[in-house]
Amino acid sequence: MDDIFVGRLMTSDPVTVSPDTLVEDAAQLMIDESIGSLIVTDDGNDIRGILTSTDFVEIVKESDPKAQTTVERYMSTDVLTTTAQEQIQAVADLMLEAGIHHVPVVDETEGVIGIISTTDLTAYVSTVQTPSPA
Repeated sequence: MDDIFVGRLMTSDPVTVSPDTLVEDAAQLMIDESIGSLIVTDDGNDIRGILTSTDFVEIVKESDPKAQTTVERYMSTDVLTTTAQEQIQAVADLMLEAGIHHVPVVDETEGVIGIISTTDLTAYVSTVQTPSPA
């Protein structure tokens, strides 16, 4: 896996929202798009945070889901990122060490350009690895 780069496996055109998006709308968007995370960006497409399906456990616990609550209240702001040129092994190690499932892919000039998830890594490994004999 050392010669495989993030740009090859990442999801291009990730779904993004602004910090003032209502959590109800964010949840509906995640359901509609069948995704586990939303990248929170500013008007310049620079990353401000990430909201994952795991964050909704805290939202449900602390707030009435019908409350007029914005994404900014619950998003993670200490977001670990990678570039499209990073090797997959390094990103997989990062995910394991940090206990995270989604890593936004950023570019210095374009801002957020993609996202790589544990699902992407699993899909890649399952197509190249031969199952061991039972």
